[in-house]
Amino acid sequence: MMKPYVIHFAPLQGYTDSVYREAHAQVFGGVETYYTPFVRLEKNGFRNKELRDLTPETNTFASLVPQMIAALPQEFRRIAGLFRESGYLRADINLGCPFPMQARQHRGAGILSYPDEVKALLETIFEFPEIQFSVKLRLGWNSPDEAQALLPFLNKLPLVHLSLHPRIGTQQYKGETNRDAFSRFYDSCTLPLLYNGDIRTLSDIRSLTGHFPRLKGIMLGRGLLSFPWLAMEHVSGTSLTAGEKKEKLSAFHALLVAGYSSRLEGGEHQVLDKMKAIWDYLLPDAEKRLRKKVLKSSCLADYLEAVRNLIYHIPVTTGR
Repeated sequence: MMKPYVIHFAPLQGYTDSVYREAHAQVFGGVETYYTPFVRLEKNGFRNKELRDLTPETNTFASLVPQMIAALPQEFRRIAGLFRESGYLRADINLGCPFPMQARQHRGAGILSYPDEVKALLETIFEFPEIQFSVKLRLGWNSPDEAQALLPFLNKLPLVHLSLHPRIGTQQYKGETNRDAFSRFYDSCTLPLLYNGDIRTLSDIRSLTGHFPRLKGIMLGRGLLSFPWLAMEHVSGTSLTAGEKKEKLSAFHALLVAGYSSRLEGGEHQVLDKMKAIWDYLLPDAEKRLRKKVLKSSCLADYLEAVRNLIYHIPVTTGR
């Protein structure tokens, strides 16, 4: 029997901060590696919230790799230097972000149309021999052939792995993933390769097994935000009962509320806004009437009562 794919938790800006990662690792787990949302230089400095997110005291349960996004070698050096000073021996390089604000600056997937810039950026890894690097990328920005054209260069780099999301940047998260283009990349890739993109159920994970037996793992983002037990069930080979899901969701949610209440300085309404954002993804199969009550809550007490009611009524087959 094939060993289950190792699961990596992809970062999502605004969602997978240290409070979220720590709560997920404590309650659900099943994830080998969590990644920070990308760290970037902004006005020649770092944002305080990204610096806080890297500190060891806020990352005790999750096995963490910081991620960077950069366009130029000098940006790369500053960010990698920060990671080194913070004690990290692993780092992930984002060549996959599809957001236009970053892409216009030749960051994330926006750099993939400029192979010379990609090569100059990635060759900077040799200046940091004490750090092991991995790369997360898309098929390209305008064309699915862009990453394929870079593969001979990528194969020669001493990378821990590549994570490939089989969309182009201009798609954002719309439309279908391109399995054919992923297959071509997979066939020519000599580095350990992870699959990322539109994996939301155990069936989705299992469908990859036959198609790509040499994969070294799967990177889940929105799928785990929607169904946070997914990695746990995959790795254990055992599905949670409805009662177990409700118990764990309640514990998970309580840790999030406690974590943000102690971290955020804007009071109850800031905590409430932060918690409501979690429901952008969490439990998409939940009854719309119950979800609406959660999102319409005007105070934390009403919100908590609405969430208790929603969790009590979650569908038994959610995330299958």
